[in-house]
Amino acid sequence: MGYVKVYRVKGVALFSPDHLREWQPFTIDVRAVKPEDAVEKVFSDLGSRHKLKRAHIRILSVEEIRPEEAKKKYIRDLDLIKGWFVE
Repeated sequence: MGYVKVYRVKGVALFSPDHLREWQPFTIDVRAVKPEDAVEKVFSDLGSRHKLKRAHIRILSVEEIRPEEAKKKYIRDLDLIKGWFVE
């Protein structure tokens, strides 16, 4: 069983809905166990939010970062949780 890490995924995607589509850069921080899982999460998120097909998303780099470096506060806060307590 692996530990959850924070990955920064950078790439380009065809976000524009008009006929003059251009590749636009994006950077997304995600929590995942492996880099492959982080890429899959990005494909899933961009596909559901922006109705993009996988062919319209190109991943340029995936790097592991410290949780404190994440842009979103909820990703930083999730790292502080050390376990679940149920009564």
